Amino acid sequence: MSDTKFQIEQKIVYPSHGVGKILEIFEKNFRGSEMLYYKIYIEVSDMIVMVPVEKAEELGIREVVSADEALAALELLSDDFEPILSDWKLRYQKNLELLKKGAIADIAKIVRNLYNRSKIKELPILERKLYDLAKKLLIDEVCLATGINEKDVESRVHTKLEPPGSAQKIKHIIEDLDDEDDDLMDDVNGSSKSKGRSDDDEDDDDDDESSDSESLDNQDDFDEDDED
Repeated sequence: MSDTKFQIEQKIVYPSHGVGKILEIFEKNFRGSEMLYYKIYIEVSDMIVMVPVEKAEELGIREVVSADEALAALELLSDDFEPILSDWKLRYQKNLELLKKGAIADIAKIVRNLYNRSKIKELPILERKLYDLAKKLLIDEVCLATGINEKDVESRVHTKLEPPGSAQKIKHIIEDLDDEDDDLMDDVNGSSKSKGRSDDDEDDDDDDESSDSESLDNQDDFDEDDED
């Protein structure tokens, strides 16, 4: 077990899931072969997942960033942001892809971009969930990397997004023929009311079949990666 990249009790980050802890490293028979697995407790969703050791790098599982990297990610929140797509599906997919990459800088960009979009118009349900998840993932990793308590990190995030006394930034929107937010809400409302699945995450299921990553508890809207 000592030659595995991560060790028991080590804190890690699982992209789109968040900070976790390696509870166990064990062997399990899969299709007639013995495979080594990580058993990981995911704190943000209070669930346990099992990931093949040989697939961990492919799935983007990584160490927690350094304190300097965490603080640099916070600074990104106040940077000028990219022009905002008005096409709801394109905007959502772009941010979802960043979430799956799992880099803390990418998570910070999602928080920054969706926060600024929300200042123009209320976010649709799925985007709001994506924003809330990205913000939670960012705060959790910054807390772990720096040792700063959660309340103080939340305050820093808010200050970076809305500096006291600062003038509101002009929001540059890439216009399509129309803004699809309202038209699409009827399509997504039904599926988003039930916890655990979104149409835009279908590619996750394919990834999971190849990785044989399993979940032992109920999962949230972005946890399809672990379905067997």
